[in-house]
Amino acid sequence: MSAKSTIVIVGAGEAGTAAAIALRERGWRGRLALVGNETILPYERPPLSKALLLDEMNPGPKLIVTSQRLAELEIEYLQGSEAVSIDRAANMVTLSNGSAIAYHRLLLATGGRPRKLSVPIAEGAEVATLRTYEDATRIRHVIGQGCDVIVIGGGFIGLEVAASAVSRGASVTVLEAGSRLLTRAVPASMAELIKAKHERSGVRIEIAVIVERIDRSEGRSKVVMADGRSRDADLVIVGVGATPNVGLAQAAGLAIEDGIALDETLATSDPHVFAAGDCCSFPHRLYEKRIRLEAWRNAQRQGAAAAANMLGENRPYEDVPWFWSDQYDETLQIVGLVPEGGIPIIRDFGARAQILFYLAVDGRLVAACGFGSLGVVAREIRAAEIMIARRLRPPADALASPEMNMKKLMG
Repeated sequence: MSAKSTIVIVGAGEAGTAAAIALRERGWRGRLALVGNETILPYERPPLSKALLLDEMNPGPKLIVTSQRLAELEIEYLQGSEAVSIDRAANMVTLSNGSAIAYHRLLLATGGRPRKLSVPIAEGAEVATLRTYEDATRIRHVIGQGCDVIVIGGGFIGLEVAASAVSRGASVTVLEAGSRLLTRAVPASMAELIKAKHERSGVRIEIAVIVERIDRSEGRSKVVMADGRSRDADLVIVGVGATPNVGLAQAAGLAIEDGIALDETLATSDPHVFAAGDCCSFPHRLYEKRIRLEAWRNAQRQGAAAAANMLGENRPYEDVPWFWSDQYDETLQIVGLVPEGGIPIIRDFGARAQILFYLAVDGRLVAACGFGSLGVVAREIRAAEIMIARRLRPPADALASPEMNMKKLMG
């Protein structure tokens, strides 16, 4: 089949798989190749730090799509394959097995990888990161009653794994280098609520701790800190952020700017090549700046949007950013982008939840975050998302009142 009737998708995670399915649903009938470097079917990543670690019986990966569905959609799933180079002049992708596929359009959904800890790590030390099903399976086999776990990094992944491990009966310590938890994600006041939740659940949290090295001593891993203290663990889990996978795109000469640089339609600097998900940055009209998002829903929706634009729709991607994280029996949800130095408007539901709203200087609602009961948080954040998308300017006193029905503020 010629390149004129072939679309290749590199990356079989949320974004790549969503794009493949959307292409078929939108009527693409040419060859469709989905290249995945893992040997299992495409699966969801959020359960890796939650259900997969917590369930008594190993549930296996939560699949995005079954093999039967792939066959029905005539999606050629090249599992266990890796794209090693792109020849843009010839519109050709070369795979790790030596084969090559010519393309009419190419989508890069290469995702990200865990950021490495930049300290010496002794040979044999039990150190893990969490990104794949294989990673989660390894962690699951170690954590449990009587196990000592050290989590380096107080971001979302680190805290979710800490919650799962302590719920399994492990003794858990979180070491965070910054001045507080979740420094890049949530306001300080909400980070304190989350910290308190973890401490009540038995997690020990140490702030402003610099890890100097990880040794191996008497069959255990020893985390040595800059102040001379050390802690022993059966497993050290590193969760210090992620790095976008841009190597393939960079080697092909595509523009890079905090990820693969896209325009508003998710096209790269080559109009035949698009990208979606954690690996790319794009200009967002609502916030008038270039952003990169590491979020499940963004990957899913960008994959579908890229599929539409590869077929010629040429629509800007303008979805309001949204993220969630389960922390024990409560949820954290964030919508929009919290402005730097923004002063929150607090809507307090007491023990049930707290919601923080942020207005731009022109009065537009631009962000909200909430922590607490799923029922309360989900309702309030969904309403805020609609208001942000509509560029509404709600009165601050109305936002602060828990008695005010958010629907009345939508106009």
